[in-house]
Amino acid sequence: EEEEEEEEDEEEEEWDSDEEEEEEDEEDAELDEGLAERRRILADARALKALAVAFGHPEVGVTSADGACFGRNYFGRPSALETEEDEFADERAEILEEAAALKKLAADYAHPEVGVTAADATVFGRNYFGRPSAPEMEDVENAEERARVLAEAAALKKSAVDYMHPELGVTSADGACFGRNFFDRPTAPETEEDEFADERAEILEEAAALKKLATDYMHPEVCVAATDATVFGRNYFNRPSAPKTEEEEDAEERARVLAEAA
Repeated sequence: EEEEEEEEDEEEEEWDSDEEEEEEDEEDAELDEGLAERRRILADARALKALAVAFGHPEVGVTSADGACFGRNYFGRPSALETEEDEFADERAEILEEAAALKKLAADYAHPEVGVTAADATVFGRNYFGRPSAPEMEDVENAEERARVLAEAAALKKSAVDYMHPELGVTSADGACFGRNFFDRPTAPETEEDEFADERAEILEEAAALKKLATDYMHPEVCVAATDATVFGRNYFNRPSAPKTEEEEDAEERARVLAEAA
């Protein structure tokens, strides 16, 4: 009996030790999971802090160890040719444009014998339908009304023929009447839904925009290219050489005075 009791005690001790080991393993797993979660949270916090610092302090600049980032600006190198500033270049372009316009105006004024040349057909062509010898034409409203009346008469005639001659049957050549949908056939490949397709298109568009923004930020030497004429055009009426124009209030007052004088 004593031996049996000793064996039972040993078994209970082994069972208790196994339970303690399992509890320790579970505690270790929970601790590892918590540490991993804490590392992820700290990494996200560091990334957000770096982004906030980069946004709030643009004067710090971008630091990178990538060999592709250490290129120099071709136009800002010490041996580069001198270039004028954008403000002076724009001013020079405006002056040259105004000089060319003044030269053309002076040539037109000094040489009236040259005449005006134009290659646009709408400048000297006449309307074929509005010429004096053109036949009379009905108004658009009357033409549309006549077309509706004729269409209704044709539909009534067809309905009467179908009613009086049932032996003719129905004839149709429209493929939509007896064809099947190519995209809904049993052997058609699976296609994604419109919602997922729109979402994917938006994601790709945003990724392309972010890529372009990152490229523009990391490669300032590429410069900005634009082909829209409205980007670098100027206002004809607000140019420095434009004649002075009176304000609307003065113009209205002058018009009233002239009307009363008349």
